[in-house]
Amino acid sequence: MDARTPSWSERASLAESLTAISFPLRSFSPHVTYNGHVMRVSSLTFLAAAAAATIASVSVAQARSRATVPVTSTLLVADRVWDGVADAPHFGWAVLVTGNKIVAAGPRSQISAPSDATTINLPGTTLMPGLIDAHSHVLLHPYNETSWNDQVLHESLALRTARAVNHLKATLMAGFTTLRDLGTEGAGYADVGLKQAINQGVIPGPRLFASTRAIVATGAYGPAGFTPEYASDIPQGGQEASGLDQMAQVVRDQIKHGADWVKIYADYRWGPNGEAEPTFTLDELKEAVEISNTSGRPVTVHATTPEGMRRSILAGVNSIEHGDNGTPEVFRMMADRGICLVPTLAAGDAILQYGGWKKGVDADPPSIVAKKKSFRAALDAGVTICNGSDVGVFTHGDNAREVEMLVAYGMTPLAALRSATSIDAKMLRMGDKLGQVKEGYLADLIAVKGDPTKDISAIRNVQLVMKDGTIYKQ
Repeated sequence: MDARTPSWSERASLAESLTAISFPLRSFSPHVTYNGHVMRVSSLTFLAAAAAATIASVSVAQARSRATVPVTSTLLVADRVWDGVADAPHFGWAVLVTGNKIVAAGPRSQISAPSDATTINLPGTTLMPGLIDAHSHVLLHPYNETSWNDQVLHESLALRTARAVNHLKATLMAGFTTLRDLGTEGAGYADVGLKQAINQGVIPGPRLFASTRAIVATGAYGPAGFTPEYASDIPQGGQEASGLDQMAQVVRDQIKHGADWVKIYADYRWGPNGEAEPTFTLDELKEAVEISNTSGRPVTVHATTPEGMRRSILAGVNSIEHGDNGTPEVFRMMADRGICLVPTLAAGDAILQYGGWKKGVDADPPSIVAKKKSFRAALDAGVTICNGSDVGVFTHGDNAREVEMLVAYGMTPLAALRSATSIDAKMLRMGDKLGQVKEGYLADLIAVKGDPTKDISAIRNVQLVMKDGTIYKQ
């Protein structure tokens, strides 16, 4: 029965209520004056009855919406449990989930599960926190399918949103239970709607942190290359701003439309010959950070040049995306101020392969050589490395590609896993709720075949996905 359709007993009660309302009205004069207008009692009776019916219907719906869903418990028993922070997995552990929370995690012999708890045995697996990808674009699909320009200019919002629904499901099934989406790339505020659809249970997907349109300097982003007469009329991949006043207005506008994070392009390929150059002044970046922080929201920036990174650091951003050409000096500034680096190794790697580079066969292109060097400098400087892949440039659901590349570029499997769990959660200001297998934390858990702390490729063999206490894959 629809939540808005009363049962027969409820209809009977409603009829009694209407009778109680209508009978007293019959004792009045056949006409009632209201604000100078004459109404027949029969009309007033009808209106009162309609109002009562509406109230009763709403009350029934509200009562049903408030009806508590039975809280269930699940005991997860795997060969190993890696808690998101420890130096090695725990053997002989189990995890008890009640509702959407982890209520116990420890030696199996010390956990007392309710008599009606469901036990799920996961032999040969490691149970661990759900993975986090802190740089995604759910409204993009791989550039070897359709170029970025064509996606922005020729694909409708409805089409892009429909694709994104599939992208979100594929990501969740791959064991990534949280995403930070860093720009809709011409798709407006669709990320906010998708987040709402996930939260309301309309579609399956990871927890989603939205940044809406992202902020770009006027004339610095794309699509570009059109005749000057029409350059200002071309749909853009971000929201343009120039000067302190516009920057303030745009930041507040994105917050108004649902941004959890403010994302800014601190540099881009807008130099005279298409080279990357800083886009916003230090003062403009400071203005954005001050307003964002005043609202309680963090700021991240796209920055690949040393100067773009330096200005962002001095402005007080929370994380820097890419950092392709960061220098040891810049990375030391980041480390000193606790600013995270999200290196997005997989995106550039994918684009080069689209262009014909045969990875593992051909020599590394100069940009890959430079990226490996800068990433090593970031590690040596002690910068906090977060996991974020720039997925959308490549296939959604293949998010494990970035974690594997963190290892290939110099991190240990354990360090890379921390970046994709507890460290990412802390950057997202969810460090007390996500990223660990710990009592009181949200039940975002996955089980993978094998031991990913020794062989990172194990994260591709996902046997179980639980988000917020609900099992999506088993």
